[in-house]
Amino acid sequence: MSHRTTPPFRADHVGSLLRPPALLKAREARERNEITAAELAHIEDEAIRDAVKLQEDVGLEAITDGEYRRFSWNSDFLKSFSGVRVVEGKIEVHFHSDQGVIAANKPTGFRIEGKIGRPKPIFAGQFAFLKSLTRATPKATIPSPTLLHFRGGREAVDAKAYPDMEGFYADLAKVYREEIADFAAAGCRYLQIDETNYAYLCDPTLREQVRTKIHEDPAQLPHTYARLLNQAVAGRPKDMVVCIHICRGNSQSSWVAEGGYDPVAETLFNEIDVDGYFLEYDSPRAGDFSPLRFVPKGKMIVLGLVTTKRPQLETKDELKRRIDEAERYVPLEQLALSPQCGFASTQFGNKITLDDEIAKLRLVVEVAREVWG
Repeated sequence: MSHRTTPPFRADHVGSLLRPPALLKAREARERNEITAAELAHIEDEAIRDAVKLQEDVGLEAITDGEYRRFSWNSDFLKSFSGVRVVEGKIEVHFHSDQGVIAANKPTGFRIEGKIGRPKPIFAGQFAFLKSLTRATPKATIPSPTLLHFRGGREAVDAKAYPDMEGFYADLAKVYREEIADFAAAGCRYLQIDETNYAYLCDPTLREQVRTKIHEDPAQLPHTYARLLNQAVAGRPKDMVVCIHICRGNSQSSWVAEGGYDPVAETLFNEIDVDGYFLEYDSPRAGDFSPLRFVPKGKMIVLGLVTTKRPQLETKDELKRRIDEAERYVPLEQLALSPQCGFASTQFGNKITLDDEIAKLRLVVEVAREVWG
């Protein structure tokens, strides 16, 4: 089978990487005002240079900045909008680890206190720096716009600013289109939207909270979010590839959502105008591959078969067997391979080492070469 020259690549990855100790220390120093913002930015620059080299050295063709300038995969971006305040979310989640339930937690939520706007570009400048460092394909990652609704529902949206929720969704999509246009102007042709809520809508417990905490119909919400996502990416350049990563929660090797993709699969794969999907399939909590029967021709599925949550390295035979299983529902030419999530969705990172991270990325590259050529 021929090598893919456009993303998503046969060997790909979600984006975030373990932060080096020097960067973590610099962030702490900045919080204590012991160094300037410019000094922190310089340390970030150097760490990103190293991250780019790491990715190139293991053979990846999609290169990210490791999300090294962020504290969190979502809040750094979303709190940059005008009219948005970070608050406690309404949906209560339980983080799980291999040892069991850790604790109940209400993840970051957002209160819409006025008209949503984007005073200035948010991550586009960061992308331009990344692009200057590599001849491979630089990838930008941003959180899904659905987070501004799902974690608080209608009650978190000021009724004076938005008496009609359609106005809220329209303004939210508009600021995303503006940011995506700036990404495009900076040369971005590979964009990933990180989306947790379709995964949460696969979990029976969380579906019930959707009914009782944010007073939405969990059967209707996937369609509402599909329209929002389509409005958000409308107008992107024809040669910009957009993929969605469906995340089940990723914090210091723990996760949130469980359950197969069955409740959302038809909507997810057929109602959203994107080019591909990164799907977590590293454990039985994700269900089997049968929901992939809804994937239409032309859309790519990146199988997240390599876990970022544990240091144990998967075997090549195990990964190839699971790719064979997925091929029962989707042609091999529409499949690719990646880790199931990022290695550090927040700056604290998962409970693995740098050597573990490198070994897992290298494994993805080697298996992809052996399977697809």
